Amino acid sequence: MLVNEGIRAREVRLIGQNGDQLGIKSRQEALEIATRANLDLVMVAAGAKPPVCRIMDYGKFRFEQQKKDKEARKNQKIISIKEVRFSPTIDEHDFNTKLRNARKFLEKGDKVKASIRFKGRAITHKEIGQRVLDRFSAACADVATIESSPRMDGRSMFLVLAPKFEK
Repeated sequence: MLVNEGIRAREVRLIGQNGDQLGIKSRQEALEIATRANLDLVMVAAGAKPPVCRIMDYGKFRFEQQKKDKEARKNQKIISIKEVRFSPTIDEHDFNTKLRNARKFLEKGDKVKASIRFKGRAITHKEIGQRVLDRFSAACADVATIESSPRMDGRSMFLVLAPKFEK
């Protein structure tokens, strides 16, 4: 934002500190009005013809803006995607361990990408991998919803689960 002497326009549309319009003034006249009020002249709309300037306490304005930005950052939730990898011939115990980890991720609020990598000739039996992913999504059904159904991408098949949120 342009402030005080940083404003280069010859004429500006001036808005007072109360929000009332003071009309179109020369830059020098607007600066004098601002200094008499012991405030700053701040350009708020540079694209307008003529540019719009406001008389305000710029330091206070910046402080309030930083407070709003900080509050917005504090309230936003960052969702990351965690990946759990299976093989088409995964054993029961390994499946349960990976399922437990995935459920932990989902309860924490992260998305889970479950993928199966087909090695060698295993690619000819995609239905085995499909069954593993279906079993996985059924086991996570109480804490997650399926965001994308199982699909192939090269030599791997994957699905994405998003956490369920109770409101």
